[in-house]
Amino acid sequence: MDILNYLASHALAFILLAGLLGLIVGSFLNVVVHRLPRMMERDWLRQCREMLEPDKERPAEATYNLVLPHSHCPHCKAEIKAWQNLPVISYLMLRGRCGNCKAPISPRYPLVELLTAALSMVVAWQFGFGWPTAAFLLLTWALISLSMIDADTQLLPDIIVLPMLWLGLLLNSAGVFTDIHSALWGAAAGYLTLWLVFWAFKLITGKEGMGYGDFKLLAMLGAWGGWQILPLTILLSSLVGAILGIIILKSRGQSNATPLPFGPYLAIAGWIVLIWGDAITSQYLMFAGF
Repeated sequence: MDILNYLASHALAFILLAGLLGLIVGSFLNVVVHRLPRMMERDWLRQCREMLEPDKERPAEATYNLVLPHSHCPHCKAEIKAWQNLPVISYLMLRGRCGNCKAPISPRYPLVELLTAALSMVVAWQFGFGWPTAAFLLLTWALISLSMIDADTQLLPDIIVLPMLWLGLLLNSAGVFTDIHSALWGAAAGYLTLWLVFWAFKLITGKEGMGYGDFKLLAMLGAWGGWQILPLTILLSSLVGAILGIIILKSRGQSNATPLPFGPYLAIAGWIVLIWGDAITSQYLMFAGF
């Protein structure tokens, strides 16, 4: 209790602790981003084989989950030792290379760790010591994972989205971030808004402009912040998507017709609006003279 009282009364210590926790969680998120899509693919293939050849006996598959097999170098397969797996520090100590074969390690790993730490500190600073911070940290970490997975695979796994949607509704049944009626309407309106956009675009162009995972992600954000956050979230995500999308396509030398995942832009916009939405709206109204 003394530690909790200390953290409650010393904001800087609490923010720094949140940053340290973010570094550790960021290291785990790297595992989630890398392995979860592969776990889903293995499960889909297993289900397909069972449907197509239900009577065929198959050898037991090697265990593959978020814990096993232990982290290893993708080049030489050497297992990564504990001291080589320290967030950011190990990357700097190893100078961005495998300790065994000296193959380069992607800088994305420490960047995800640093991003998770930075956003965790922002959440701790914004909400202070208490249960809302703990809840919003879970949401922040989920949004980071979803953004990275969608950027890599154009998938938004239900195993992350749906539990977070229900958690948002449960939290708001106690009025943690908004009232339960706003949360329920936020979840429903979030899904239906993009569902309608999807079908309107498909009827007009014959193409699918986004995936069903985007509908669920916006529903999840609506469940956390209520229907009130949806207009600004959609507007901001479209703006961020247009700007960053053009930059990404030009940097890759790709055409404007190249499909890009929309989930990361929704996640970025939703996170910003959940924290600073009221301030952004107030500043806009003042600027517009209302």
